[in-house]
Amino acid sequence: MKRFLAVAILPFLTMLTACNAVVMSPSGDVAAQQRDLIVISTILMLIIIVPVMLLTVFFAWRYRQSNTEARYEPDWDHSTQLELIIWAAPLLIIICLGALTWMGTHLLDPYRPLDRIAPGKLVDKQTKPLQVEVVALDWKWLFIYPEYGVATVNELAAPVDRPINFRLTSSAVMNSFYIPALAGQIYTMPGMATKLSAVINHPGTFEGFSANYSGAGFSGMKFAFLGLSDADFDKWMAGVKAQSGSLDRNAYLELERPSENDPVRRYGSVDAQLFTAVLNRCVELGKMCMDEMSSIDAKGGLGLAGINNLHPLEYDKYTRRGAIFAPPATYVARICTTEEEARMRVSQPLLSPRDISPVLGAGLPRPVSAPLFGAPRRPSNS
Repeated sequence: MKRFLAVAILPFLTMLTACNAVVMSPSGDVAAQQRDLIVISTILMLIIIVPVMLLTVFFAWRYRQSNTEARYEPDWDHSTQLELIIWAAPLLIIICLGALTWMGTHLLDPYRPLDRIAPGKLVDKQTKPLQVEVVALDWKWLFIYPEYGVATVNELAAPVDRPINFRLTSSAVMNSFYIPALAGQIYTMPGMATKLSAVINHPGTFEGFSANYSGAGFSGMKFAFLGLSDADFDKWMAGVKAQSGSLDRNAYLELERPSENDPVRRYGSVDAQLFTAVLNRCVELGKMCMDEMSSIDAKGGLGLAGINNLHPLEYDKYTRRGAIFAPPATYVARICTTEEEARMRVSQPLLSPRDISPVLGAGLPRPVSAPLFGAPRRPSNS
């Protein structure tokens, strides 16, 4: 029976050979430092856990009922030496873990710019970080390279040993951006921008995905992250720029619609203000942006006149976010800016220029006043 059990377990053990231990063997310096934190923390905790487990087995065997040679002390209740060991050892472990956590929290802050790209290799001040804007869609990832004016869907590339600065947001629901080989996960939320600083140290193709459940197409919300040499990255970027597709606001509104298991797409040009519009929830033309609304509210708001300043969304009017029985979505209409008003007045003046010279009151007649005694006096012109 034991042999049969061993044979039955063997196929399950072979399945473990397909496990990818990328978290413990990453290719990015930030992920490697996070791996070191896991290893050190585990070792510190094992200093307590292993002796406790061994002593549990020892005491169970030593003081079993059949062992008549074991010392029996029913009145024993205290030992100063044992108390010192029981409390001092965990206290020292907690102090070490606390110090380690405090340093790691600050040194590996995702918002903190990188000061090194590898152990003993500081960031060259002349190196310009790669800027990448990330938008979590339903259910795909959009990557915008503002420096190059291109965008991709479900494909991300970066040069080896070059710092990467991510700015991340979401179009609909909260998601989690995670490339285990590169760095830890960072959340993306609609109307908010998060940041992540990272670097890839080895060339290769790595998996990125959403680590936060976000609906029906969550399981297919994956992308390829390419770690490339400088020459290969330039070649890859040239291939993206050669694409004829353009990601303007109308194209984004079509791309934003929920879809599952999307293939890789490349756009040779992209609207320079697209990420800002997505972040401020105003991709639709005529829709007021959040930063504009905040500025208006800070100055007192629009009052009662702004209550009915709503218009229905046309691009997704009856099936908002894929819902079937949803009410029509509305948005706050945009108010013309001063620059737009100035351009409108130049092209089509609506009012004649107003005389803004100060009113001095010169030439006005003095009022007639009735005297208390005698005939009325004529007004004087002096």
